[in-house]
Amino acid sequence: RRLSQSKSQYYSRPVLTMSNPVSKSSLSVSLNSSADPDSRTCECFDLHNELIPYGKAWAWQKELVTQKKASIQSGGDCPDTLIVLQHQPVYTMGTGSSEEYLNFDMKNAPFDVHRTERGGEVTYHGPGQLVMYPIINLRNHKMDLHWYLRSLEEVVLRALLSAFSIKASRLEGFTGVWVGDEKLAAIGIRVSRWIAYHGLALNVTADLTPFQWIIPCGLRNRGVGSIKGILGEASSSINCGAVDVLIPGECHLVDITCDALIEAFEEVFQLEVCRKPLTEAFLRGKSF
Repeated sequence: RRLSQSKSQYYSRPVLTMSNPVSKSSLSVSLNSSADPDSRTCECFDLHNELIPYGKAWAWQKELVTQKKASIQSGGDCPDTLIVLQHQPVYTMGTGSSEEYLNFDMKNAPFDVHRTERGGEVTYHGPGQLVMYPIINLRNHKMDLHWYLRSLEEVVLRALLSAFSIKASRLEGFTGVWVGDEKLAAIGIRVSRWIAYHGLALNVTADLTPFQWIIPCGLRNRGVGSIKGILGEASSSINCGAVDVLIPGECHLVDITCDALIEAFEEVFQLEVCRKPLTEAFLRGKSF
């Protein structure tokens, strides 16, 4: 098992909080790339160690969708984009979400609440949860929403198995990824003219307490889990106090998960992901 064999000491890096405004010029996407059309590439903004306000990431997605639509209409290229990040604590609701799944008064919410255009009911995003936003042109893949949802689930299933030997599964009739009755990953998307956005959220080291203030995804009598929790349970079961099993520090666990998710995303969607760190995007200074 990848996590139990190494005896090195893992260290924790601080998670950066982006509280200052970031202009659209801070990220750029080469929509008119001259790359070989046979080379399927996906530009990835890897912000997985940063806390991005939900509204900012939502605006980025919508701007990317607008630009991709314009590129398609003008006959230009429309490569795929992937954004990976963590959010500051926030609740998000889908287009038809019901307030009956909130265990608090909207006028006195513990965190900001955003009603979005994605599908699905209310969920929570916060530190320790990795969020992947693929903004992709389904014309380049398969124009089938059921296929796309199952593909996002497959990304998580492969990542959990390859990085942690966690055998997660789908639950018939529901969207997401589960271990037993605990939901580890939630998925909610929006598709406009076959450009898909929003995406998936996977609990890695997240504090799960805020989920108690909602009915996550509108599912009663179902739990919410995290990678950290599952590894901790496995460690206790294996060790029985006799053998030390090394579990990575929280930030390193997020790093491992991010790498596994991006690798699985490449495999499932048959893309070559080109990571573009935020600092590089700032230096390039191009607009969306």
